[in-house]
Amino acid sequence: MTEPRVLGLQEVQPSRDEVLSEWLSAYGDLINRTCCLLLCDRTLAEDATQETFIRAWKSMALFKGNASPKTWLTRIAINCCHNVRRTAWFRLRDRSVAPDDLPLPAPDEDRTLFLTVQQLPEKYRQVIILKYYQGMKLEEAAEVLGISRSAVHQRLQKALKLLRLDFDEGRDSHD
Repeated sequence: MTEPRVLGLQEVQPSRDEVLSEWLSAYGDLINRTCCLLLCDRTLAEDATQETFIRAWKSMALFKGNASPKTWLTRIAINCCHNVRRTAWFRLRDRSVAPDDLPLPAPDEDRTLFLTVQQLPEKYRQVIILKYYQGMKLEEAAEVLGISRSAVHQRLQKALKLLRLDFDEGRDSHD
């Protein structure tokens, strides 16, 4: 978990509630934004974010610190989003969301790019979100997704190729 706090000669581990509070402050907005990008629905994203932190609190004893808290929480968030996406109710809802509706405004985020990323198949959208929206390295994204670094690299290359094709087609139709 986190480093023990030293008070005098005693080492005191922070409580689960204290660690959770630190994680919420440090990663809450990032996790919420990631859920929103994956689910295309702000309300569902808030629910998935809440579920992520509930699961993290319940499983905190399993967190050994081999990964960063950000990576571990992102993995939990992706699993929560998968669970939401599996429901029949989710498949029947209109999940369109505008960039302005995201929990955190992204500086200089292009609406066209955002909408194009949203149209990618989920496995490609995930690597784009982890790499470009969360700023993860390929190794971190691989750990989050439970796949190899080379698989992340291949998915990223395919996603970028799909994005280029979409933009090229869009540009041709406007010329």
